[in-house]
This record gives sequence, structure tokens and C-alpha cells, in this order.
Amino acid sequence: MYSRKLPECTTEAATVRIAATLARLPAATHGFLIDIRVRKGQRFQMDAIVDSEMLLTSIDVQMIEVDGQQLQVAIKRGPKGRPPLLMFNGIGANWQLAKPFLNALKQTGTIIFDIPGVGGSPLPAFPYRPSTIARLAMGLVERLGHEQVDVAGVSWGGTLAQQFAHQYDKACRKLVLAATSPGTIMVPGRPSVLWKLATPRRYFDKGFMNNIASSIYGGDFRKDPQLIVKYAQAMSGANGLGYVYQLLAMTGWTSLLWLWSLKQPTLIMAGTDDPIVPLVNGRVLARLIPNARLETIDDGHLFMVTRPDETAAIIEAFLAE
Repeated sequence: MYSRKLPECTTEAATVRIAATLARLPAATHGFLIDIRVRKGQRFQMDAIVDSEMLLTSIDVQMIEVDGQQLQVAIKRGPKGRPPLLMFNGIGANWQLAKPFLNALKQTGTIIFDIPGVGGSPLPAFPYRPSTIARLAMGLVERLGHEQVDVAGVSWGGTLAQQFAHQYDKACRKLVLAATSPGTIMVPGRPSVLWKLATPRRYFDKGFMNNIASSIYGGDFRKDPQLIVKYAQAMSGANGLGYVYQLLAMTGWTSLLWLWSLKQPTLIMAGTDDPIVPLVNGRVLARLIPNARLETIDDGHLFMVTRPDETAAIIEAFLAE
């Protein structure tokens, strides 16, 4: 329970006192329960009370500048004494697509940001490499006052997570790689699937997304059309050039040369029906990273979206080990 008390005041000063108290509360608490208790006639005392569960489920979104680049950052606070989970999203994906997963985490704080040129983060001045995004992420972690984080990456973001763990090994305590691969040297999905991913059209044309979602994402998207509708509603995605920058960033990039050097305990998660990143890629990662294990999910590429509770429980159990 979060509580802050005001000194007793007259009714004339009440509005000013309430506003001042709300301004001092953590941003994540705004809009929650305010308990005003009348005492001694015209004098009263106000308690701004926020349940701890509300604090752990609220998400604070803000713009933060790192090395001259504005980033839209979503922060979910977690228990003290545990490092937050720094998340890298998939190609073209804004942070809101991860919201069901973030809400499913019960005891883990998270930091996730829109890649430059995606969602609420403006387009960068120049194209970038994975090492550039890792440097921005480390700068963001330091700006938020953390020395160490757990790191998770989904699909395209999984390559960034690998890069971060390699580039800033002391800052990365544990690593979670979901529906991802070692980079350009991988076992690819079918050409018909990869061709549909070459354009960001699915992020702008919801009818197009409805038509292709089951074939490119597999798993539960094949069974439940409503999942496609929910997924499409949360999308704002990359602009055209931002998406191109994401594609270019991975040109020639591979982690195969240094996976053996990763020291972090690593959880590999892979869907059994993933048309984009076939399961064999998860097996390769688990084989080459020294302290890694593989968990398979009976779903497709976006199991973190379609099965957030199951995925969050597995990840939190791993982080707590």
C-alpha cells in the first residue's frame, strides 16, 4: 500500500493541497484511489492511497532522450531488489503489442521502448546496426538508474537481446530469447512467408493483416480469428523508412561466431508451429549457448501475445531461479 498524508487544512486550501500531493506521487499512481476524510468540522485530512497491486500493474509511458535520440519508453515498476526486465520487441512492433505480456507479469518490473522509427520513437538521422540499438538501450538503463537488468528479446528483437548480452555482459544478469534465431545464418521459414514480411503493409492495412496472419504467425492464429482482430487493434508499427532501417540493421549480422562466449543463464522459447522462425533455430541457440535451455510452446510465432499468462509464468519462474 502506498500512502501519503497531508497536514490538516481548511476547505479553502483543499484543492491546492490535493493537487500538490498528486504531483508528488509516483506517475504510475495517478488516477487511482484518493480517500478524503472529513475531520473536526471544516478541517480535514487527505490520504492518497494506492494499492501495491495497482503499482505493479500500471505502465508509465514517457519520452526519454538518449544520445540525442528520442525514445518512447514504457516502464512497469516491480518489486525492489530485483532487476527489471529490458525487452526488445519484434520488427515493426510498437510497445503496445507487448502489453498483454507485461500485464501478465506478476513480480517483474519491465522496460520496453519503441525502436527509432517505430511507434512513438521518431526516425533516426541515419540507419543503424544492432550494436547501435544495444548502446541506446544501455544508455536508457543507466538513465533510469539501473546497473543490471534481465534481458528479453522477441523475434527480430531477440537478435538485439543477444547483441546486448554480448556487448554489455556485466549489465545483463539473465537472458530470454523468444521465437528468434542467430541472425542471417539461420534455418529460414518458407519463402512465401518471408516475402510477406518484407513489407510493413500488415501494420497499416488491417484487412491485409487479417488475410495473412494465420499463414505467417501460425499457432493459435490459425484457430481463432478474434486473435487477429485484437492484435491488429494494438498496432501502430513502423513507418516505411523505419521498417527498412530495421531490415537493413540485420544485413550480414550473426551471433554464431560468439554465442559460445555468452555467460548468462539463458532461456530459449520457441513455438512448435512457427512459420517465420522454425523450431530448429531454437534448438541451435540452446545447443551453442553454454548455459541455456529450451522451452517449447504449443503455438506459433507470437505465443507471447496469444498466451501471455503461460509465457509470463515460465519466464518469471526462470528469472526467480
